[in-house]
Amino acid sequence: MSDGPEWFAPRRRGIGTGVPISWQGWLLSLALIAALGLAYWMFGNNNPKALAILVPAILIYVIIAARTTKGGLRWRWGDDE
Repeated sequence: MSDGPEWFAPRRRGIGTGVPISWQGWLLSLALIAALGLAYWMFGNNNPKALAILVPAILIYVIIAARTTKGGLRWRWGDDE
C-alpha cells in the first residue's frame, strides 16, 4: 500500500493506473493533454522538436501517476482487493 497521496485508482486487471480519483489527478491529466496539444499545435505531428515537449511531459506524468496510484503499481488479476 502506498502511504502517500492517492490521485489515481488502480486498473482492475493488469498493471497501470485507472481514472483519476482526486482533483490533483484530474489536473495532472489535463496538464498532460494540454502539453500534447501544445506540442501538436506548435510543431505538427511529424516534427522532431515536438519530442522536446512530449517525452518529458509523458515521463513526468507516468512517474507521478505511478507514485500516487492507490495501492501502488503492481499486477492485478481482477480479484476484489
